[in-house]
Amino acid sequence: MSSVACLCGAQAFKLLLGYVQVRIIGVEPTDANAMALSLHHGQRVVLDQVGGFADGVAVKEVGLETFRLCRELIDGVVLVTRDSICASIKDMFEEKRSILEPAGALALAGAEAYCKFYDLKDINVIAITSGANMNFDRLRLVTELANVGRQREAVLATFMLEEPGSFKQFAELVGKMNITEFKYRYESEKKQALVLYSVGLHTKFELQEMVERMESHKLKTIEFTNNDMVKDHLRHLMGGRTNVENELLCRFVFPERPGALMKFLHTLSPRWNISLFHYRAQGGMGANVLVGIQVSSNELNEFRYHANNLGYEYEIETDNEAFQLLMR
Repeated sequence: MSSVACLCGAQAFKLLLGYVQVRIIGVEPTDANAMALSLHHGQRVVLDQVGGFADGVAVKEVGLETFRLCRELIDGVVLVTRDSICASIKDMFEEKRSILEPAGALALAGAEAYCKFYDLKDINVIAITSGANMNFDRLRLVTELANVGRQREAVLATFMLEEPGSFKQFAELVGKMNITEFKYRYESEKKQALVLYSVGLHTKFELQEMVERMESHKLKTIEFTNNDMVKDHLRHLMGGRTNVENELLCRFVFPERPGALMKFLHTLSPRWNISLFHYRAQGGMGANVLVGIQVSSNELNEFRYHANNLGYEYEIETDNEAFQLLMR
């Protein structure tokens, strides 16, 4: 009997090893891969930052006994994205009307990724799903990302000249592809419009054909399906471009507790002016916050010092391609 077992903890299958031929595959999020790195280096590794979407497995350092068991029992680790976890939550709901928490859907996403990578068919696959730590805030995010995770939806930006008939031409070039989200903003200085939109996909070939049609008509089109900042923030901030002097763009994770915002403001304001602020609650796992702050180059080290002492996870995103194109 040939089986593939995908699970978050290896000990659940320990008793099976004496009876059947079982491969045990661990699964981790790509942004919380402490076990995969620890197994690779042969010792426990401490992550600098850890993604909190699948909060049930979001640890910076794996436990000593857990590491020992995994070194002894598992045959590998699969890494999966946040989008693919969301897609697995949706799949389970549509098939069984059961709602998994992200850490529970982790095994399901890993099983699919493993079988797809190795082209495995006609085998027994067991995915251990558990946990009920789900709420409506998190479900909202799941619904936004699930179709992207199954490559059923793509996120794009197209720049087109603002002239009579241009909007109609854009719609004709999209063709039969279903537009699932659409935001349009005129940029007067360059006399062009920016369209940020999502389209439903049947195949990647369809998307490639559509982008080629756009480019052949001199409509610059860029895919942002895998850009988390676009999906989390910029798709909600279609307000045109601005030229803010010395603007530093950062993504923070605020803890979901009273006083988190005031702690942030006491640390960084009024020392530096806040030029942009977009807050996205994610249901108990911390809020995803996009912040623009006016920090001159000679103040950058001072800013990093205060931001590090704040204790909130953050990344500087000023050079993110999407921000440069859509908001600058």
